[in-house]
Amino acid sequence: MSRTALVTGPTSGIGLSFAHQLAASGHDLVLVARDRERLERLAADLGQRYGAQAEVMVADLADRAAIGPVEARVADRERPVDLLVNNAGFGLKRTFLDNTVEQEQEMLDVLVTAVLRLTHAALGAMVARGSGAIVNVSSVAGYLPRGSYAAAKAYVTSLSEWADLTYRDKGVRVMALLPGFTHTEFHGRMEVDEGSAPTWMWLDADRLVHDALADLAKGRRISVPSKRYKVLILAARYTPTGVQARFQGLGRK
Repeated sequence: MSRTALVTGPTSGIGLSFAHQLAASGHDLVLVARDRERLERLAADLGQRYGAQAEVMVADLADRAAIGPVEARVADRERPVDLLVNNAGFGLKRTFLDNTVEQEQEMLDVLVTAVLRLTHAALGAMVARGSGAIVNVSSVAGYLPRGSYAAAKAYVTSLSEWADLTYRDKGVRVMALLPGFTHTEFHGRMEVDEGSAPTWMWLDADRLVHDALADLAKGRRISVPSKRYKVLILAARYTPTGVQARFQGLGRK
């Protein structure tokens, strides 16, 4: 029997790499994003390249009503989702007080509320059948003083660690993936030039996802891509936040 993975935000960047690599490994896909045209193109491409069946779900994850059908799909015990990848997200270029509270709320809804609700829905079905896995795409920013985006990612990492500790003995794995700067559309949508960080800090999305899936298979609770970001996180854990704040160019996904 084929396995099914649901990926949010699969039309570009890290999510796109997840979609391709999972399809190549024999998964069927449920693809969730706002843009139907891009989703349908991706679904057709995955079918043509890998023979994968790809179901398209159009949803704005900042909209509580729109996320409901996605929750129901993840929780459907008749059509099990074996792997949930909570990848969708975005950042805000301006500082906290330069954004409207509505903009901040929308980001929180996608980065935190959607992850919470889909993780809750998936865990119910996975624990009931005794198998399944969840990958929540967080960020190294969660270990650094980087405003509301970092606070949201800190929540995602903490939730993932706790869920894995709690439900691993029920047959369900939960892993937080903590990228750093990655070559995707993420920074372009924020109008942030790639020159904002040194060249050595930029990661390749395909390699990142390959390593993340390997970490999931090894049973790791947290996946940090590359030795350089492992060192950065280790340093962040033992460095006072006041000192970290001097390095505001680091840690934004």
